[in-house]
Amino acid sequence: MNHFSWAVDGSIVGVYLLVTMVAGIWVRRKVRGVEDFLVAGREMNLYLGIASLAATEFGIITCMYTAQGGYTNGFAGAFPGLCQALSMWIIGITGFCIKPLRDSGAVTLPELFEKRFGKGVRWLAGVVIVMGGLLNMGVFLKIGGDFICLVTGMDLKWLTLIMSLLLLLVVVYTVLGGMMSVLVTDYLQFIVMSGGMLVVTVMILSQIGWDKLVETVRANHGDGGFNPLVNPSMGWPSVLMQFVGNAAAALTWQAVVARLLAARDAATGMKVYTHTSFFFVCRWLFPAIWGIAALAVIGWKPLSALPDAERTKIPDVIAAKIESSPVGQPLAQLTAAEKTQLPPQSVALMEEEGLHAMPKFLNTFLPIGLMGLLLAAMLAADMSTDSSYMLSWGSVIYNDIIGPLRKTKLDARRGLLWNRCIIGLIGVYLLVFGLFYKIEGNVWSYLLLTGSIYLSSMSVLLVACCYWSKASTWGAYGAIFCGALVPVAHLTLEKLPSTSAWAASIGKDWAGLAAFGGAALGMIAGSLLQPSSKSAAQ
Repeated sequence: MNHFSWAVDGSIVGVYLLVTMVAGIWVRRKVRGVEDFLVAGREMNLYLGIASLAATEFGIITCMYTAQGGYTNGFAGAFPGLCQALSMWIIGITGFCIKPLRDSGAVTLPELFEKRFGKGVRWLAGVVIVMGGLLNMGVFLKIGGDFICLVTGMDLKWLTLIMSLLLLLVVVYTVLGGMMSVLVTDYLQFIVMSGGMLVVTVMILSQIGWDKLVETVRANHGDGGFNPLVNPSMGWPSVLMQFVGNAAAALTWQAVVARLLAARDAATGMKVYTHTSFFFVCRWLFPAIWGIAALAVIGWKPLSALPDAERTKIPDVIAAKIESSPVGQPLAQLTAAEKTQLPPQSVALMEEEGLHAMPKFLNTFLPIGLMGLLLAAMLAADMSTDSSYMLSWGSVIYNDIIGPLRKTKLDARRGLLWNRCIIGLIGVYLLVFGLFYKIEGNVWSYLLLTGSIYLSSMSVLLVACCYWSKASTWGAYGAIFCGALVPVAHLTLEKLPSTSAWAASIGKDWAGLAAFGGAALGMIAGSLLQPSSKSAAQ
């Protein structure tokens, strides 16, 4: 039974959206130049930084892929949260890379790289950051629309309309207020988001019970539901990739770095890292519990995702294998010949069942009123994430791709106009990409791999820039090309019918690790082959 009431829950959501939009637009009057727009005049204090970073790094997309991790891998699916928390805490305590980055006064990472490696490296780094970032963010809007449709009981035929409305809300206040609007609305969104997460989690634990959740994980996933090293869909390559990828993201992910660069000073930025670190455990664990609860209540029924007309066309032998398949892997027991008997649309619907299970569960589990609070919390989280990410990639396009090509600097008015137009164009891209691109496999693995297009090379460049005197321009180019080559090649091979099976056998974790290894080798080889003039003189 659908528990969403448009009169009650819809009113709660409407009031929240109105308050958020008014707050975001009101801040517009404080934006006087590009630095205000991109880094809020570098006046962010500790508590606003904590709330902003936490709100930015938990969107509907986050809730969906972390719940998918809990549904398909049990408690082991929350393991990346430990990696993120540990990385943030260590980097914040030591100031590793982030202190010299903030002290440099740069607005973006590529701006710092220009000082060491030259304008060409800055421009190419900007291109790679935007390419990886937009491929990563391209799926946010579609998955956010999926959640809203499913949790409210709406038919997915309304997905395009929901995506368009969600995008319009985010673009309006981001375009008008920039980082100023993002920081102010992040504070509101952090409060609503935290309250919604806690209430839903407590309700699940009180009504379903911790013991039931543990029993469900053990029955469906065995020891692999608790230990990622023995989980057949994870293993040590996944564990290693989580540590490496999350450490690199803490250092170079533009949406995170933007908070560091907007901080009043390096000490404030370091405290934002340490004080926010534990949040990343909650960011993964709470939605994972929601996913496990969905498995406990509605189970794994991939055929239920199909319309009756499509389901009845599937041969009984194939249907039986699909019903008994491992959670989240509907085709795992089918032969190659049997797979060809299934229409691509049916396969897509069944493979998305692991992603859609959590919002379907919440639609019937939460009472009227709490549904509105949940949806307001999720919209709060999503608007914060989308606005921050659009601003992050837009700042790199303006500052590091367009900026180096111009001979004269734009005045404040024209600079703001350029930034606002760029964010609007990013919004159009998100809508188109989200409608047409289909993720192969687990959403988090896709996000980590696309992020590696630039995380691999930018983390190597940042470490070398700060701590290796022999790093040269050739080494920087080598790191960028080698780091981007493997993820782009893997994503391409996944989409080609003749190579998709081979790409799947390699897996996204190995491809991501290869990207980091390639970037490091590119930096070392390039720097040794063509040392910088500074290191050569030494």
